[in-house]
Amino acid sequence: MGTDTGTADIAIRARGLRKAYQDVVAVDRLDLEVRRGEIFALLGPNGAGKTTATEILEGYRDRDDGELSVLGVDPRRAGSDWRQRIGIVLQQSGDFDLLTVEEVLRHFARYYRTPRDVDEVIEAVGLGGKRRSRTGLLSGGQRRRLDVGLGILGSPELLFLDEPTTGFDPEVRRQFWDLVDGLRAGGTTVLLTTHYLDEAEHLADRVGVIHRGRLVEVNTPARLGGRQQAGAVVGWTDAEGPHSIATNEPTRTVRELAARFGGGEIPELTISRPTLEDVYLHMIEGEGQS
Repeated sequence: MGTDTGTADIAIRARGLRKAYQDVVAVDRLDLEVRRGEIFALLGPNGAGKTTATEILEGYRDRDDGELSVLGVDPRRAGSDWRQRIGIVLQQSGDFDLLTVEEVLRHFARYYRTPRDVDEVIEAVGLGGKRRSRTGLLSGGQRRRLDVGLGILGSPELLFLDEPTTGFDPEVRRQFWDLVDGLRAGGTTVLLTTHYLDEAEHLADRVGVIHRGRLVEVNTPARLGGRQQAGAVVGWTDAEGPHSIATNEPTRTVRELAARFGGGEIPELTISRPTLEDVYLHMIEGEGQS
């Protein structure tokens, strides 16, 4: 991590975080910085330490060792003023099935000194047409939108989103992405955990890969694992069948193929580079073998 960013521009700064459960080390000397106003995605397989690390950052779980500052405060010593500045959207929401969307939001708004306008929040999360619907009758995507509404009700400076779109169909997931993009545009810092690599690539300014409690790498989605330097694979088909070639000069390869086919179309031409998922899986498999 770079050191040229001023403290005022850092929402989360962790140094040497460690958490163990008897002989199992869940978080192992983790260093992390999240900048104000960015969306940071934390990636890792089940059991990698994502949930434990996030709960420490949220102040819901104490650490065994290390230094931590979240919005300039150590969560271990944080009070209600600090709690007012963060929002949390958990994987599992509360049971409010008999209350309407509006009733739920107005109830929880009372817990904040300066809550956002409830009508504004309802519209912001796309539930204007469901404000009088009982939450037990909402679809999964609509219920998740309500969860986010609860998370942003206090106008948080920092929002934690834990696996926010698990179980969503593709259309609802993309609607949710638009909502999160809008939060960033409004200046909210977001720490996101997700298993969906396309979600991380779309939303995150930077991603961190955690494995066996350690942060393997932090980078932009486009540069993670040296992805920007990876070669391309050019594929095509001729009378002998399908072919492919790895090259660092795909344009030159395509030109040579075009000449071979007399300047016409190259049958079944494909040009591909490693996806974020390809790079991520390679990193995780490499760590697993170390």
